Amino acid sequence: MVSRFGIRSAAAALCALASACATPAALDGPSEPGLDIPAQWSVPPPPLELDPQSYWTILGDPLLDRLVAQAVERNRDLAQASARIAQARAGVKASRAGYLPRIAGSAGVQRDIGDFAEDDFQFSVGADAQWEIDLFGQISNDVAAARADLAAAGYGLADLQRLIVGQVAQTYVSARTLARQLAIARETLAIQDENLQIAEWRLQAGLVSSFDVEQARAQRAQTAASIPALERDLAQAANTISTLIGEAPGPVREELENTAGIIPAPPASFGFEAPAEVLRRRPDVRQAEAALLAASARVGVARAQLFPLVRLTGNIGTASLGVSELFDIITGGLFAGVSQLIFDGGRTRAQVEAAQAAAEGSLAGWEQAILQALEDVESADAAMRAARERVLLFALAREAADNAAILARSQYQAGLIDFQTLLTSENQLLSARNALAASEAERATAFIRLGQALGGGWDERTIALETGQPVAGR
Repeated sequence: MVSRFGIRSAAAALCALASACATPAALDGPSEPGLDIPAQWSVPPPPLELDPQSYWTILGDPLLDRLVAQAVERNRDLAQASARIAQARAGVKASRAGYLPRIAGSAGVQRDIGDFAEDDFQFSVGADAQWEIDLFGQISNDVAAARADLAAAGYGLADLQRLIVGQVAQTYVSARTLARQLAIARETLAIQDENLQIAEWRLQAGLVSSFDVEQARAQRAQTAASIPALERDLAQAANTISTLIGEAPGPVREELENTAGIIPAPPASFGFEAPAEVLRRRPDVRQAEAALLAASARVGVARAQLFPLVRLTGNIGTASLGVSELFDIITGGLFAGVSQLIFDGGRTRAQVEAAQAAAEGSLAGWEQAILQALEDVESADAAMRAARERVLLFALAREAADNAAILARSQYQAGLIDFQTLLTSENQLLSARNALAASEAERATAFIRLGQALGGGWDERTIALETGQPVAGR
């Protein structure tokens, strides 16, 4: 069963939602039992500079900006989520209709058949009305649950957009990294062609054995074999982006292959908000909170069935043998009734218990969403710090390997070293260049994941327009 404290928290959050603040109560006041939200991150970031809402624009890549904009506009998964918002909005309208009476009209024409039947037609017109008075909150709780469902659908759309924006950005970084590695492989292949030619010249001059030539050929073949695999992976990454932005494969691949691009680099240093502020920005946390509000409201709907039901019913009608006399005599009635459940074998009590269990599960889901959000930020920040350091170290390794390869090529041409030493130097350079590219991609990906973890990638004002919910803090 839901604890009294949990129900009070849900009710407080529901009031906050209605008063233009969709912030979980645990973020502003006491936490739920076992849930402690820290005031600061484990490793304090630099002074606040980053606005995570459109974090990918900080990478300064116009093509990435355009692809993200296309994904937000045309992604089919987002279109499905928008349709779910429309369904939830219709659910709110349906629940609000419970406050109003239900009126149904009827009309008919009758003629008797038989030996003693009269030839005249009998006309009738009538209307029935029924109105349930919301004394114990069954209708109002149903409306509250529908509104919370609408808010959850809106935040679900926002969270999906947050994830899709990050997926587009990460796939784009992967594509740019593959393009860089493909360029490295082709440049290395050109150098290895030269090494093979030098080895053949030295063989013809009798300076080396055919062993050097065979080693050069093997090295070149291995590098050449990596190129088709890189081209395949680049095509697959481009096709993934095409699907995310809602278009058939082809144009994105051509654009990536025909435009010279570098691996996007994030700022050298930036800060971000405190945990409580990040949790307010995370749409998945707010979606889980809205689900808790809906589940708590449905507990009230189930409980209301245990209390008396007051209903007003009425009817009015008229009948005559002719249309001209139809409204000469009008009859009607009005009835007020009270009904109370006495015994149903425990069915209603079981429904209440089921609703309470669902609310308890939603409460745990909300807490889990909070913990997951905190974990995402801490892990992404740690990955970002490590990636920055790795880029610096791999840059030093790449510079040293480049210098060593230049020296090895000149010394091999002069006959000062054997081909095995040159081969080792060239392989070290290739590994260092690929490692540097991979570490730069790791840094960009860590930045994107951090932007995702901070709740970036969606616009609260847009979701507010979709759902009719107020913007937090306004």
